[in-house]
Amino acid sequence: MTLKVLIVDDEALARARLRTLLGDCRSPAAHVKGEAANATQTIELLRRHPVDVVLLDIHMPGADGLALAATLRTMPQPPAVVFVTAHAEHAVQAFELEAVDYLTKPVRLERLQQSLQKIERLTLVNKGLETDSPEEVLVIQERGRTERVPLSEVIYLKAELKYITVRTLAKHYILDGSISDLEEKYPTQFMRIHRNALVARRAVRALEKHFDPQEGEGWALRLNGVDELLFVSRRQLAAVREVIGA
Repeated sequence: MTLKVLIVDDEALARARLRTLLGDCRSPAAHVKGEAANATQTIELLRRHPVDVVLLDIHMPGADGLALAATLRTMPQPPAVVFVTAHAEHAVQAFELEAVDYLTKPVRLERLQQSLQKIERLTLVNKGLETDSPEEVLVIQERGRTERVPLSEVIYLKAELKYITVRTLAKHYILDGSISDLEEKYPTQFMRIHRNALVARRAVRALEKHFDPQEGEGWALRLNGVDELLFVSRRQLAAVREVIGA
């Protein structure tokens, strides 16, 4: 397929470079339908010529790219958004706005091509031509690096002070957020076993008698793939037993 693209950047040289890179993209191909230097021009162009994807800078005169992306989400058929910026620190906000990707300047052809391939897959899914849904992820920012961790890899989530420990088979991550919000957002994937812990339902292995120095005598959950046991509160015990019995 050929994706229709709108380039939004207040710098003419930056727009020209993206146009050149898009001309070199092959799978999928990209057709530039227009260019805009600010939010007002962008909205006007999209009213006349709907596109599949907007390549969007963040720092622009007037409304910035983050504000513009929020506006685009309210459109009846919003285009996919890929941020293209020299500033890496806005990545978390960008993904909260459901951006497909976040590219830092200078953009490499390979990374731009990967972004277009993601959009192609999403477009086919939305048209019912593919049955696979895009995989849900947690966006984690750690030590100046932003990483998308697939939800299917997460074994448990545990609140520690002001942060959440995200445990996968490979490593621990630190996520800034609320465990209650995650429980509400992903009720089919995770279940509450304690006031400070959610576990992946698919990872539940066994319920065992356990003594915890802080909690005392009680029950703990053994999960597939990790050695540690997670204490189960009395309040959540019946629900955990039901999941294991099922």
